[in-house]
Amino acid sequence: MYVEIGCRVLLGTVLLAAAVGKVSGRDAYREFTRSVRDMGYRPAGPLAAAVVATEFTAVVLLAVFPLAGFLASGALLLTFTAAIVANLRRGGGTCRCFGRTTAPLGRHHVWRNAFLVACAVAGALAPAGAVRPGEAVLAGAAALAVGVLVVMLDELRYLFGAASRT
Repeated sequence: MYVEIGCRVLLGTVLLAAAVGKVSGRDAYREFTRSVRDMGYRPAGPLAAAVVATEFTAVVLLAVFPLAGFLASGALLLTFTAAIVANLRRGGGTCRCFGRTTAPLGRHHVWRNAFLVACAVAGALAPAGAVRPGEAVLAGAAALAVGVLVVMLDELRYLFGAASRT
């Protein structure tokens, strides 16, 4: 049960941050739409809107109907992973995964998404059981912390990469 709680919180955190980051302002949404176009996907406007709507929908499903949320999250993340791999094969692109960074796409984005897909699978397959409130809070807090680290992956890579070069 704690695996399910942790996976719900982790995926919800990541997908909510992704959706909010993309719509946090006109410029953020415009840049996200441009990145969709630059990655070769058309029509970029409707696709960008569908991505954001699906991210928000998955967050709501994780909160209300967990199994549906895990399935939606997993499908969405698999789609993102396929798009990233296709773009890496064509020479790259920019990650606007969370709306604000301009980091080039890399293999670490594929690994990040594989980890998140694994969380969706683990959450969907986690057995139901009795929950102790204190332990549930602990599982949720740990998952929230991991979710924040996942969201900050590009910034952390830059920070530690820049620190090791000085």
